[in-house]
Amino acid sequence: MKVLIIEDEIPAQQILIKLIGKYFPDFTVSGTIDSVEEAVKYLKHHSPDLIFMDVELSDGKCFEIFRQTEISCPVIITTAYADYALDAFKAKCIDYLMKPIEAEAFRESVDRCMQLCGVTAAAPPPAKPVPSVTSYAKTAYKHHFTIKLGSQILVIDVNDIAYFYSTDKSTWLVTRDGKQYMTDESLVTVEGEVDPARFYKISRKCIVGINSIYTISKYFNSRLKVTLSPKNIEPVIVPRDRVQSFMEWLEGA
Repeated sequence: MKVLIIEDEIPAQQILIKLIGKYFPDFTVSGTIDSVEEAVKYLKHHSPDLIFMDVELSDGKCFEIFRQTEISCPVIITTAYADYALDAFKAKCIDYLMKPIEAEAFRESVDRCMQLCGVTAAAPPPAKPVPSVTSYAKTAYKHHFTIKLGSQILVIDVNDIAYFYSTDKSTWLVTRDGKQYMTDESLVTVEGEVDPARFYKISRKCIVGINSIYTISKYFNSRLKVTLSPKNIEPVIVPRDRVQSFMEWLEGA
């Protein structure tokens, strides 16, 4: 099946793509669109088999798409708001998924759609083997960092660290309460010492903690702009080639 995603938030696009790949590996995502205008143009020349459609797009509400062009395939609405359920029903959408989208609700919704279309899904790929206890034991990450302050040595628990960043050939550690300390270690060294499930090297100059991310927004040329908390540094730009990896890390993949 060819699937079209009409959604103006890149994180939400990535979540849908990941769910499709996990539960319906034989599906093909034929496009991601973020506006009413682009959706109308696309649908006048293409015929997807299924559409996931957010309500509030970058230039208006999705129901304007139904007014401007004919949609012959099933549509599943995805939104954070319950207020549009009646409008979705009037537009003959087959389901209404509330954000954040739960995996089981997603799978059941697509299954219903496929039953209506008379299509059978391919079985999802087998689950990855669970690592053995010994394989976990071989990977040890730091529980704390030591910082030299003159004649003093500070011990900072890794749970209190928001992020690391480098500037002017120096590496800085920023705590969750906004304090920052220079460390003798390079950012490359730090990357190998922290748990990758909790910390991510978002750029050549910054390693962010999962709890330090304040906001994520779209940025020029398909990149993302991440504002950190505490705001000791300027927002960090996620390069285009790292957007998917970053989103998978956020989702715990």
